[in-house]
Amino acid sequence: MNKKALEKIKQKALEEHIPIIMDETLEVIEKYLSKNKPNKILEIGTAVGYSAICFTQFLAENGVIDTIEREEDRVEEAKKNIKLAEVENKINIYEGDAVEVLPTLHNQYDVVFIDAAKGKYPFFLKEALRMINKEGIIFADNILYKGYVMSDYNKHKQRTAVRNLREYIKEVSENPNLETEILEIGDGLAVSKIIQKGKGFSQ
Repeated sequence: MNKKALEKIKQKALEEHIPIIMDETLEVIEKYLSKNKPNKILEIGTAVGYSAICFTQFLAENGVIDTIEREEDRVEEAKKNIKLAEVENKINIYEGDAVEVLPTLHNQYDVVFIDAAKGKYPFFLKEALRMINKEGIIFADNILYKGYVMSDYNKHKQRTAVRNLREYIKEVSENPNLETEILEIGDGLAVSKIIQKGKGFSQ
């Protein structure tokens, strides 16, 4: 992986105000990845490819990342960035809305990273649980959403996103097959480890 290219990709995204994973959030995820060396990662929300490129450093040999992005211009930018970083053989981009793409996937993943439309997080969780391996882990970024989720925020503009993020937290906290921590780093990170996987797991 070309680290100089990665630094340029990061700087450009920050300059253009494209939301990319925050350093402290990335640090937590990378710590887990470096210990567990996943074979397959699913990322929901590619943006310009920055986080997926970062994650490639920690894949097992021949490991791959499948990532989904609906914005055409972001897909094009991500493809360029992935090439610049010299990791084309490690990342597959699925173009389209994750709500439509996810049900068509039938792979098994060691790690799922959710960082897309906040109003769809409960749906993304359902699909992640369907495809996650035993002892896998699901990361959901921006889970506290500017502090709105844990406050009494109820303004119309972000109401659906806030409601669905709260629903996500409730589901991962109450699911007996998951061990979940909500970390107050970046914009909030939910870390859900699979502790048991049996029949009816994803229900």
